[in-house]
Amino acid sequence: MARSATPRSLTPSPAGADWNAAVLLTTGVTLARIVALFRSPLELYPDEAQYWLWSRALDFGYYSKPPMVAWGIWLTTHMGGNAEAWVRLSAPLFQAGATLTVFAIARRLYGSPAALAAAALYALMPGVQISGLVVATDAPLLFFLGLTTLAYVDLQSATGARRLWLAAGLGAALGLAFLSKYAALYAIIGIGLHLAVSREGRRAWSPAAAAIAVLIFAVVLAPNIVWNAQHGFATVHHTAADAAWGEGRPPFNPAKLAQFLWTQVGIFGPIPFGVLVTGAILAARRKSLPREDLLLLSFVVPPLVIVSVQALLSRANANWSGASYLPGAVLAAGWLMRWRARRWLMAAVAIQAVVAAMVLMAVVRPDFADAIGASNSLKRVRGWKATARLITDRAKAERPMGLSTIAVNDRFLYYALSYYGRDYLRQGGAPPLSYWLLTGKPENQAETSAPLSPALGQRVLAVSLEGWYLNDMVGDFVRTSGREIDDVSLDRKHIRKLVMFIGEGFSPRPRDPKTGRPIPR
Repeated sequence: MARSATPRSLTPSPAGADWNAAVLLTTGVTLARIVALFRSPLELYPDEAQYWLWSRALDFGYYSKPPMVAWGIWLTTHMGGNAEAWVRLSAPLFQAGATLTVFAIARRLYGSPAALAAAALYALMPGVQISGLVVATDAPLLFFLGLTTLAYVDLQSATGARRLWLAAGLGAALGLAFLSKYAALYAIIGIGLHLAVSREGRRAWSPAAAAIAVLIFAVVLAPNIVWNAQHGFATVHHTAADAAWGEGRPPFNPAKLAQFLWTQVGIFGPIPFGVLVTGAILAARRKSLPREDLLLLSFVVPPLVIVSVQALLSRANANWSGASYLPGAVLAAGWLMRWRARRWLMAAVAIQAVVAAMVLMAVVRPDFADAIGASNSLKRVRGWKATARLITDRAKAERPMGLSTIAVNDRFLYYALSYYGRDYLRQGGAPPLSYWLLTGKPENQAETSAPLSPALGQRVLAVSLEGWYLNDMVGDFVRTSGREIDDVSLDRKHIRKLVMFIGEGFSPRPRDPKTGRPIPR
């Protein structure tokens, strides 16, 4: 099913010149991101604040994610402190490593010119640009998946001891990818698919190499498996719940599928995504494919197809297909070079460079985002410091009468207050932060680690974000007083509302077994 093909456009490069160009490109893009982070006034997205809080107590797993994102934050904040830029610093560094792995993979499969094109397409890809500015699980995932793919590519021609070393490296990289995000499963699916359709792929492995890869992978991943077993496989359950199949929706939702596919145009860029779709259609019509195309398609297709099915059945976030970004950039560049579509390649790089520049401008100057009508995309990284200040000021005012806890009813608010209220919360005598449970049982890590209890509920500063579930919250106290409504301006169009009150005698009511909501007294 596979055959070799060498693009005619490839020309020899001076030794090291192509790598120097790749390093220069990567360094330039990475420095631009780092400068933007240190000049940006944007605050942490609550999920970023959550990961920061995790990093204060290192572990081999957390309620909703594997540990790599917290480990990265721990390292960068111990280097420079807890300011937003230092919290986010691991993201551009991981993406720098991923860009260089893109270059290395493409260089082995398609040659130096295609490799530099692939590195440019990847580094400037809109989805990657955002991932390089926000601390999340995608950046480390893509870096370690890049190393996994690179090792797998090199295995195709390796023999003897080098094959065994590459197998060990593949197992370690894949294990670290799983410690970053469980979407690393797509790499296993990709390897399995390639082995199923490629005779050359099967021949590349020896029993010893396969055993070493599996053993190293298991050793690297084992601490996270043990952590999950000790915590009722909380991360696995959360990941499964994110899929949200059913939930009373129609059995098929074509609109969600169309929405997901449209977001992929924005994630990859219109020309690279169009190249992938066109190339995949052409590949499906052929009886045989170049072996390098077949290998990469085995890694690109599963995430896009599986997440498309997920979108059709329920819903899907744009980044859930993230495992396809890196091999997709290599494949798009390889095809553009083979098709001698240099103008299309130049147009793709130019468009993505313009988009990347606009993203950086919006990060450094949020008023630019407001001016181009993109303020909605920034509303969740604005106003949390002011929100925390309102709450801590009220807590300070109530301190003479005594507070047993500050209780919030929203995950975003809990983590934003943990970060932006940290100076107050760690003062001696400050009330602890807790979480009022709507359903009476914990459904996320904040609710699990700090639930509001009757022991804490003697005199509570209760805070409802946007007034959500306010009456349910009020009804769980014997007495309430001092209701206060405050607004935080996020931009010219958006505000955030807080409702605060003092609750005394916390006595949670029974919950309705069907809805989970409190039953009126």
